Amino acid sequence: MKVLSWSPSFRRAYQKYIQRHPNESERIEQTLLKLVEDPFMQSLDTHKLKGVLTGLWACSVAYDCRIVFQFLSPPGSDEDIILLVDIGSHDEVY
Repeated sequence: MKVLSWSPSFRRAYQKYIQRHPNESERIEQTLLKLVEDPFMQSLDTHKLKGVLTGLWACSVAYDCRIVFQFLSPPGSDEDIILLVDIGSHDEVY
């Protein structure tokens, strides 16, 4: 089972993004549901990041909106955690 965990940095970035794009909240919610269901769903365009963001992954919400996240598997737990790290335009998150 996969569980979403919102980091403090993601919460701040999400609030900022929603203030600038109030109509995107439903699309983001749908993307997060897909991410929990299957992080590698083709419509998410999930991909590994390189460079200073090595170890993180990103998926697409819309043409110019990305969610950056990390997969965590705590020892002794049968839950996989998807730690949400950042959200924003391509230039903001990369």
